[in-house]
Formats: sequence, C-alpha cells, structure tokens
Amino acid sequence: MPSETIQQLLRERLTSDTTAVKYGDDSWTWREHLCDASARAAALLSLLDPDRPVHVGVLMGNTPEFLNQMAAAALGGYVLCGINSTRRGDALAADIRRADCQIVVTDGEHRSLLDGLDLDGVRVADTSTDDWARMIETAGELTPLREVDPMDTYMLIFTSGTSGNPKPVRVSHFMVLMSGQALVEKFEVTEDDTCYLSMPLFHSNALVAGWGVAVARGAAMAPAKFSASNFIDDIRRYDATYMNYVGKPLAYILATPEHPDDARTPLRIAFGNEASDRDIEAFQRRFDCTVWDGFGSTENAVIITREEGTPKGSLGKGFPGVAIYNAESVTECLPARFDADGALINAEEAIGELVNTDGQGFFTGYYNAEDATAERMRHGMYWSGDLAYRDADGWIYLAGRSGDWLRVDGENMAAAPIERILIRLPDVNLVAVYAVPDENVGDQIMAAVVLNDGAALTPASFESFLAAQPDLSPKAWPRFVRIARDLPTTATHKVLKRELAAQGPTPGGGELWVREPRGTRYSRA
Repeated sequence: MPSETIQQLLRERLTSDTTAVKYGDDSWTWREHLCDASARAAALLSLLDPDRPVHVGVLMGNTPEFLNQMAAAALGGYVLCGINSTRRGDALAADIRRADCQIVVTDGEHRSLLDGLDLDGVRVADTSTDDWARMIETAGELTPLREVDPMDTYMLIFTSGTSGNPKPVRVSHFMVLMSGQALVEKFEVTEDDTCYLSMPLFHSNALVAGWGVAVARGAAMAPAKFSASNFIDDIRRYDATYMNYVGKPLAYILATPEHPDDARTPLRIAFGNEASDRDIEAFQRRFDCTVWDGFGSTENAVIITREEGTPKGSLGKGFPGVAIYNAESVTECLPARFDADGALINAEEAIGELVNTDGQGFFTGYYNAEDATAERMRHGMYWSGDLAYRDADGWIYLAGRSGDWLRVDGENMAAAPIERILIRLPDVNLVAVYAVPDENVGDQIMAAVVLNDGAALTPASFESFLAAQPDLSPKAWPRFVRIARDLPTTATHKVLKRELAAQGPTPGGGELWVREPRGTRYSRA
C-alpha cells in the first residue's frame, strides 16, 4: 500500500543505503540522514509543550541541517515553519509569532538576525553551538508526537509577499506527496537521480517541486545557495540531473558568459514556473535539457502546466475547475479576441481573475489568518489574485497580479502582455511593467529593464524595436523606461513591483528615459 504521509514514506527509507544528501565533498545515505533527523526530532520534542501548537521554525540557508529539520518534522509528527531568511527586524519577529513557533532552529550565519527581537518567549536553538551538539548526542529514541493523517499540516510556508504581507499557508503531507509523486512519474525520476535544490527551502517551490520529488523516489538531494555564476559547476560537481526553479533564475543563469561545453552536463530536467518563452528555449538549447514551466502558487489551488501544442506566451489549459472570472459580476469572462497582428482587443471583458470553480483544491487555508482565508474562498470558489485571459481554444495567458491593472487614457490594460513583448528584445534580460500615476488622471506605463551583460540599448533603438512589434498597442508604449542594474526581488526571485511603483518615475540609481506625451520619441531625463 503506498505511503499516505511523509512520515510513513521516510520510515520506508530508514534502512536505505543509497545516497540521500550531497554537500560540498560530503555525502550521507538515507539511513544516515534519517538517523540524524530522528535524533533532532527526539531532542526537540523533549523541549516542546504538547499542549500548545507544536511548531518548530527553521531560519537558515539551504544546508544539510535544513534537510535534517525537514525530515525530523515529518518523522516526529510536528509542524515545521519555514522562516524567510531575507526578512528583517519587526517583520521577521512578526512572522515567527504568527506561526506560533515554540522554538526557532537557526545557525551561526543567521543567529544575529534574531538579536534584539521581541519573540514573546520563543526559544532559539543555534546548531553551531556545543549545547546543540550535546543535546543531539544525548537524545533518546524518537517517540513521535503523533501518527499524522494525510491532510494534517506538515509545514507552514509563507507566501512570497509580492502583493502584501506574507501569510503562512498550511501545506499538508498529502500535497507534498501528491506533487512529488506526480513529478517523479512525469519525468521518470529514479533513485539514481540527483535533485539540485538551490531555491530557498523555506518556500513551497523547493518543498513540492524539489524536496518532495527526491523524497518520493529516494533520489539524492544537493542543497545549495543559488548562484548564477556557480550553477554549471554545481550541476557537474553533484552530477545533478533534475532542478527546480521559481521566478527569474533561468534569466540570471543565461546572463552569464556562454561556453562551448555548456551542453555537456548531466542535467535532464528543469521544472518550475514564471520563466519566459525566450528563456525556456535558450536554456534548453544551451544546456541540452528539457525545461517544463507551469503555474502554481504557494496555496496550490490553481494549477496550470504547459502541454504539447501550447502556444507561445500561454501557460497551458489548466487542471479541471480552472477558470477566469470577473470578480465584480462573479461571472466567467468572455474568450479573448485578437486583431490580425495578435494584439488583444477585448481586455476589459476577457481579463479576469484565475479561480478554481471546484473549490479550494489543495489549499487548506492560512494559519492565524482567517480573514485572508475567507478572502480567497468566496462564492464557493478559490480566487487566486492573479489576472489572466483565455483564448477561444482554451489556452490561458497570464496578465499579472490583481494590482497589475493599468488605466491608460480611459482604457484598462494589463502588465504581463506588455512584458512578454518587451522581453523579445535581445538586449533585455529582465523586465517589469507597472503603473505610475498620470499627471492628470489614471496611470502611465513604466518599464524597468535590466540589460544583458555587454548590451547597449539607446532610446532610438528602443523606439525602433517598439515600432516593429505589430501586436503592441500604441497606448502600451511605456511612458517611462528605467535602465537598471538590477530589480528588487523576493527571496524566490520574484520582482517586487510595489517597491518599483513606490519609487515613481525616477532613475533609481540607473538611467531614466521619458517618452514625449503624445509621440514615440524617447529622451534621457
């Protein structure tokens, strides 16, 4: 009978002598890794109050110790809380308190982040200390807190915070197992594979698309800090065959100098979301692997994945129940219509919010955020907060977050379709389109772009490029363009547009171009 919880699955690997973890020049078998994890679970449970939520936070980077903590929580039957290591000060303390952590496990690198914070009695365990070593050495045999059920919470994962304060999502044992097993079958992962885990382990992408895959099949894991410049060396060093990603990592890697032997790696599969069509094609060519990009949020209630025949720019057709609704009328949006050049001509009636009409899907709610859970679950459907449109054949195209509407000269427009056009420009590595206030009423469009290394873009060449795009509406030409060295991002490599918008039409340490109000010419501000 197949395992129904991560707890059950890991118990099956307790006697396995295949490789579980690779890190630097060291490696551990599953037997060794899970022995270490069991000792940690036993030690931590001896400190926890069973009459309170048995929640253990982990604040550290992608290391074998983080993997130990993930396995310990599963074997011990308690809830692990992924703490975003890029949060600081009061915001970090608020996350820890909201997750009801009794203990936060950290290390020497991250311990100082907690100094001076009001943690309301939360105990801090530093894995770099002698006290920690003694506690693990003297831990007795593990007696789990409980035998977990499939829908019990395994981990609290905070949302990325691109559109507001992060909220802790309840991620069940079932969701991790279901996602991991589906990807194992899709990509034919075996115990001889190695999963390269460079996305933050405190985030859902690493959990369900990385760690969950390795655990489901007993493959090896290579935890690492993401580095575009070290990527190819890491893949070869660990003999990595599978990787997960979220946000813009493919773009960052592609911005590094290309070498003639880049295709000679063991990498077979890169699975993730939010990569552009251009980056997907370039990554596949350069590294001779398959890139499979899909759509899914931390909540995992709306799932869309590309399939054979997916048109460029589309996410795919979506799992059963995925639809696009007008949030005000609570009716399904009309199919998108396009002109002869492929430009969307009925944005106001076609663009709506991605929903799951069947209900919450795999979303089991936010923790300590009942109002936010209720906001997601309206009218018996799950509302994602993501804008999209669907063509007559059912292919879905992302239009941005709900805050990505732009009101330009009385017309509603969306940011993502403009971004998909601007990224065609070979000089551009990253692009973000967002609204800044019009001097009279409504919005003006602003684009922040990061160029490829060595690229040189001029206002005149940018004008020529825009003029050559037949599917770009004249109203969609950015009024302001920032040529930036980089863009503000979350820990999961998602651009923080709200930070860019708050800065307004300014250079922001880069260069600002301004288009004449009713014309097409750009000039440096």
